Amino acid sequence: MNKPLAGLRILDLTHMLSGPFGTVTLADLGAEVIKIEPLEGERTRRLLANDPKHSIDGMGAYFINLNRNKKSVAIDLKGEEGKALFYELVKKSDIVFDNFSVGVTQKLGVDYAVLKEINPRIITCSITGFGSDGPGNHRTAFDQVVQAYGGNMSITGDTAERPLRSGLPIADLGGGMFSMVGVLTALYERERSGEGQHVDISMLDGQIAMLSYMATMYFLSGEDPEPIGNSHFVHVPYNSFKTSDGFIVIAVIFDHFWTGLLEVLDCDALRKPEYDQQPGRLADKAFIEGRVAEILATNTMAHWLPLLEAQRIPCAPINSFSGALADPQVAHRNMVIEVSHPNGKTTKAPGNPVKLSRTNEESFSPAPLLSADADQVLGDLLGLKSDELESLRSQKIIG
Repeated sequence: MNKPLAGLRILDLTHMLSGPFGTVTLADLGAEVIKIEPLEGERTRRLLANDPKHSIDGMGAYFINLNRNKKSVAIDLKGEEGKALFYELVKKSDIVFDNFSVGVTQKLGVDYAVLKEINPRIITCSITGFGSDGPGNHRTAFDQVVQAYGGNMSITGDTAERPLRSGLPIADLGGGMFSMVGVLTALYERERSGEGQHVDISMLDGQIAMLSYMATMYFLSGEDPEPIGNSHFVHVPYNSFKTSDGFIVIAVIFDHFWTGLLEVLDCDALRKPEYDQQPGRLADKAFIEGRVAEILATNTMAHWLPLLEAQRIPCAPINSFSGALADPQVAHRNMVIEVSHPNGKTTKAPGNPVKLSRTNEESFSPAPLLSADADQVLGDLLGLKSDELESLRSQKIIG
């Protein structure tokens, strides 16, 4: 296998989106990810499972996409026998991932304080809504709740009277992305110290970090920003514009882009000397963007975009999913891949965005059926024989 994380073993206790998004990316990069599920299966298996438009033979789009390249072993972690099996797997693993609510790992006895005594090199990662400590850490967390707490909804949309969440679940996805940074950082540190540690990821922390320079602007001015739609508080024109057959965006960030835009639009009303620099354009933002909108509405996207691109003006069509996923650049980067159900039926999904120059193999095995890999994993790693596995199964310790 020519994948960068080959040889890394992860025990994956995650469910829903934030945790599985983190672990599936690591699996795509070659880590052996063993999904440890309750005997009835983790709850994401049931999402869209009976929706004929969004499933394959009882496996929904969520599970198909978020659990490719993983193995499944069902273990009853609430019983002592199942927990003992899990502990044996911990001895032979590098990372344990979860996104349980605060306190659940302690109740189950699978928290870092317990697991480090079993394997001092183990790294654990918990993704929660608000972190492992603090006055608000027991709040109930879902993506939109965290988006609301994180401030971003207050600047999304056209008016402060109607705050909007992001179209994508960015709090969940952000938690998954920061979890990957966290565990890979802990792995690198382990090379020096020889010891594991716990990685504590708060979805809210991620949202606050993403406020970035806008938070610093608030601290400097003391003024809450308000939503301004698709426009920009500094750059003009910088907005979405309707053409005769769809929408495009134009982003005039530097003054030389404005010069190029004038060549495309050929509008005398916009050829004012004061517009040649950003402050002058900002002072007359409404007029400029209004006039640009009027001109662009007279022709098609296919007319305007090549002209804008020829002037090197930042621009793009506002793609639907079908448009984005059919972009030749996306295809060239292998960002639409084929994924399959274990029965061989296939569909497509987003690929792995991490592209490396040398260890660059990309392959995608199907999301597993429930406990499909129990015999192989428990046999190969723990040396259990078929009769022992059958006994564990009959006692409902494993699935």
